[in-house]
Amino acid sequence: MLSAKKIGFIGGGNMAEALIGGLIQSRTAQATNIICSDVREEARRHLATRFGVIATGDNLEVIRHAEIVIYAVKPQILPEVLRQIATALDETKLIISIAAGVPLSVIAAGLAAGPGDKARLIRVMPNICALAGESATAIAAGPGARDGDIESAKMIFDAVGMSVVMGEHLLDAFTGLCGSGPAYAFLIIEALADAGVNVGLARQDALLLAGQTLYGAAKMFLSGQAHPAQLRDSVCSPGGTSIAGVHALEKGALRAALMDAVAAATARSRELGQTMAGKFAKKD
Repeated sequence: MLSAKKIGFIGGGNMAEALIGGLIQSRTAQATNIICSDVREEARRHLATRFGVIATGDNLEVIRHAEIVIYAVKPQILPEVLRQIATALDETKLIISIAAGVPLSVIAAGLAAGPGDKARLIRVMPNICALAGESATAIAAGPGARDGDIESAKMIFDAVGMSVVMGEHLLDAFTGLCGSGPAYAFLIIEALADAGVNVGLARQDALLLAGQTLYGAAKMFLSGQAHPAQLRDSVCSPGGTSIAGVHALEKGALRAALMDAVAAATARSRELGQTMAGKFAKKD
């Protein structure tokens, strides 16, 4: 569905690079149909050389050529970008924002000189694992989104992992679970590696084995074999080593600690979103 569409990126940082690579590698889009703008000449040269895409320093050139425009800039830069290109946009273009913490209503207000509330807006939140092609991504559509727009967004972001469509009001919860989730996983990998060293394994071996163990467990679950509790039970033989370890984790309140971490990160995301909206309002 996207192979013939022209996709534009405003901003050529790490996330844009990951998306461009995923789109081309998965053959979801053709390199010749992708255009990206960035103020840095080095970034433009890198993207053009590595992927064969069109790279420009002119944001308006992206708007002129692209049918789908992806804002991949930092949140603090977005107001200036919106003001610069609002009048060049119209309702024929699908606009996708991955600017963290910037609500759809704020983006629409920034496009008041152009399509405004009628803009075909979608807000997307990939997580850092997109850099490894394994993002967990949330997609929230604005009121102006048309039939097929969500499907287009899913195809783009499924090229670097998997995506779930949800209401915008749930994006703070998504941030608490998935946006911050990789940090929890990295901490668990590090802790497991420390535990391995404590019982005699070499540091590098312990790190690799801990990472592979979490990766393998996640892959088993995502393959649809069973509920996590069933998979856990399949490992825990009566009187065996695994149930002894699980008992120690439950005694240490690992489950409660993770639930508290997600709740704390969700609350902080909500606070930061309110702060960001206030800053945008002042700039307008």
